Amino acid sequence: MESAGSDGEGPSGAHTMGVAVSLNGGDSSIAEARHLAVDFLTRAQADQNVTVSARAMELTQLVVSELVTNARKYAPGPMLMELCIEDATVAVTVHDSARTQPVARAEDPHRIGGHGLEIVMAVAQRFHVHLEPAGKRVTAHISLAGEPAADAARSGSPRSTR
Repeated sequence: MESAGSDGEGPSGAHTMGVAVSLNGGDSSIAEARHLAVDFLTRAQADQNVTVSARAMELTQLVVSELVTNARKYAPGPMLMELCIEDATVAVTVHDSARTQPVARAEDPHRIGGHGLEIVMAVAQRFHVHLEPAGKRVTAHISLAGEPAADAARSGSPRSTR
């Protein structure tokens, strides 16, 4: 696992903070990603005086787990995870090698499993996918205040099978 971080002032003068980590896609990558997210948010609180609710800490770990799990399951090879404080949210971005648009499955109360993307979309303030020449970038924004997700703020969120 490699990481790079940056702290500084954003265009509006507000402090920004981010980290990028290369994950090998192995069995330990999901746990490593969750630990990185906790460390990142804890450091944001301590170093940048960013308010992070307990709900935001938990939801960020959940979103990281789901996005890294999906990338590991559907995209061969390594992936890159980025975390960034943006506009009172933490942006969780996972880059992977699959150019397939992820989509949530249709509702089925009898289905066991396969609800990860539905969960991410339900808790995120914003969710979007960008297809790139060598794969895709999936980003979910989690409110640092722990507010409920805003349905109207979502974009790029198709709802069918992967």
